[in-house]
Amino acid sequence: MAKDYYAILGVEKNASDEDIKKAFRKLALKYHPDKNPGDKNAEEKFKEINEAYQVLSDPQKRAQYDQFGTVDFNGQGGFGGFDASGFGGFEGFSDIFGDIFGDFFGGRRQKHGPQRGADLEYNLDLTFEEAAFGVKKDIEIFRYESCEKCHGTGAKPGTSPKACPKCNGTGQIKIQRNTPFGSFINVTTCDRCYGEGRIIETPCPDCSGKGKIRKKKIISINIPAGVDTGNTIPLRGEGEKGLKGGPPGDLYINIRVKPHKLFQRKGFDIICETPVSFIKAILGGEITIPTLEGQEKYTISPGTQPGTIIKLKGKGITRIRGTGRGDLFVELKVEIPKKLTDKQKELLQKLAVEFGEDIKESKKSFVDKFKDAFGG
Repeated sequence: MAKDYYAILGVEKNASDEDIKKAFRKLALKYHPDKNPGDKNAEEKFKEINEAYQVLSDPQKRAQYDQFGTVDFNGQGGFGGFDASGFGGFEGFSDIFGDIFGDFFGGRRQKHGPQRGADLEYNLDLTFEEAAFGVKKDIEIFRYESCEKCHGTGAKPGTSPKACPKCNGTGQIKIQRNTPFGSFINVTTCDRCYGEGRIIETPCPDCSGKGKIRKKKIISINIPAGVDTGNTIPLRGEGEKGLKGGPPGDLYINIRVKPHKLFQRKGFDIICETPVSFIKAILGGEITIPTLEGQEKYTISPGTQPGTIIKLKGKGITRIRGTGRGDLFVELKVEIPKKLTDKQKELLQKLAVEFGEDIKESKKSFVDKFKDAFGG
């Protein structure tokens, strides 16, 4: 027995297309399986109203149904080839549920509402000292912003975009194919409006109908002390502007620290080397050590050995989101002179005698032995 699709949707036979669509939306929202989990009766009702809508929303099928009481001549009754699992023909329903159902209705619908702007990236080079102590930087970026002339509409002032006549503003075109296995609906992006659902007949002269213009923007950034290569600083809302009232994207600052001539970094500690004369290493005395703040005096003990590590607490890198600073580790490099005057050689030979060195029997001079001892 043929189904009464008008009764199923609760409308009169002379109902307008808009009345049918409103009735369908109301019933679909009420009986949708997601709102009635596990309710088989609601599921069947949902399939039934969808079937009715597929027929009554299509002028050709509706005319055939009004004349013959069916659109199926295979003796099966109802809508021939209808596949309830696919829910084809639900193109008017997804605007109720938005992204909840995604591709559930025979193809993803184009989003015409507010859209978030794209994120941007910027690679920022810092000196070793800037990374260690923090710095304020002004950077120059280019990003798309809303056209001031057309206020982002893309249309020339005094005009406005119009609904695409090919897709009726949906941004998509529905193509139905009848096969021996049933009726299939394929939804594709409209090739006239490219999925926008609207066309601009008179484009804005400033943005050429795009609604946005690429502009240069100067942004001030406070770089915190202690950053290192590989760190990323997010600046919320500084990316591309959103579309149709959507929020802007973010700007991500990628940090790259230039190498230093003297210092190497390990975490929040820094390491360097400093030369010491062999005389001062033997006798002890005051040496000069480089730090991030400048030169600093330090007194070494007599008999300081090559490779000795000196630790200067709190002279390293400022700790991010922490307290205090790392340390500075200085490795002492004892320098052995390569050229000596005759007087210096004579004095060292006398010193060798004082140390009990028999320089006449030795094939190596005292200086050579000293070089061997101190790694020279």
